[in-house]
Amino acid sequence: MKSLAELAGYLDAQLIGDAACGVSAVATLEHAGAGTISFLANSKYRKYLSQTKATAVLIKADDVPFLAPGVSALVVNDPYVAFALIAQMLDNTPAVATAIAPSAIIDATAVLGENCAVGPNAVISAGAVLGDNVQIGAGTVVGQGANVGSGSRLWANVTVYHNVIIGKNCLVHSGAVLGSDGFGFANKAGNWLKIPQTGTVLIGDNCEIGANTTIDRGAIEDTVIGNNVIIDNQCQIAHNVCIGDHTAIAGSASIAGSTTVGRYCVIGGGVGVNGHIEITDGVQITGMSMVTRSLTEKGVYSSGMPVAANAEWRRNTARLRQMEQLFQRVKQLEQQLQQLSRDGQQPSTED
Repeated sequence: MKSLAELAGYLDAQLIGDAACGVSAVATLEHAGAGTISFLANSKYRKYLSQTKATAVLIKADDVPFLAPGVSALVVNDPYVAFALIAQMLDNTPAVATAIAPSAIIDATAVLGENCAVGPNAVISAGAVLGDNVQIGAGTVVGQGANVGSGSRLWANVTVYHNVIIGKNCLVHSGAVLGSDGFGFANKAGNWLKIPQTGTVLIGDNCEIGANTTIDRGAIEDTVIGNNVIIDNQCQIAHNVCIGDHTAIAGSASIAGSTTVGRYCVIGGGVGVNGHIEITDGVQITGMSMVTRSLTEKGVYSSGMPVAANAEWRRNTARLRQMEQLFQRVKQLEQQLQQLSRDGQQPSTED
């Protein structure tokens, strides 16, 4: 439980209401109850502000007149950021692990920092290093020579291959596989020859990697994930990809090998990015887009056809199939107009 006075001081917010009131959880405006704190970051939800049962809300100064009677407020510049900070303060997520479980297998040559916790049936392999305050979930495997930075947490059943390096204060969710082989093969007379993937994966500080996401090790050089990169569930990052600091990648996105993604990029859900291209800093790619070429200018990019009624979609698809034919007809008409212009004639306007 935190008092509104404590929260106001933490956020440097203007307090309207009872400073002694306490809150213990966050909630939406629509479903909030006593003892909870909510927020308004989008004006389309303002209608709920006058009806909310929350003890307190995080709002901008412009929204104060719409506040429900008896509800306290913390007035801030960015309610969503303030909500994130308060949610962290009130977070009751259990620890990944709290001690060294008797069934954990820890090689004699592994090095564990102070206050490490390793869950049941987890494996810490030879030469692995865990920094201070690292938490390793049940069934997780940390491979030979891997390094997990201080304060990082790996939930249950994560697989960290050999020599992978994870920075400080990272969070890796269940089922993630870091450092598996990249898709490297040569074709000899119809037979695929495996190319050993001898690089590794380097993950910066303060990163979050979602459940069942896979990040392949480099073929020769390394796959590199910068600082404060957030990657959603079920994403695929191929070998030798480099992702710049503070980039966000939504669920089911896939990035093919040897592509470089800049800093502060946002890649939407289901996006497919071709290999061996470059995406510059600050690019935003909307969901389900297909990126087949380098993007060298900051901006928002989209591709694909949004959903439509089936009849409309069928008509548009039929027209799309005629695109080449229409292009050739237009090209022919342009050539005729150019010839008429050279001959000094004017095109006929008669029917």
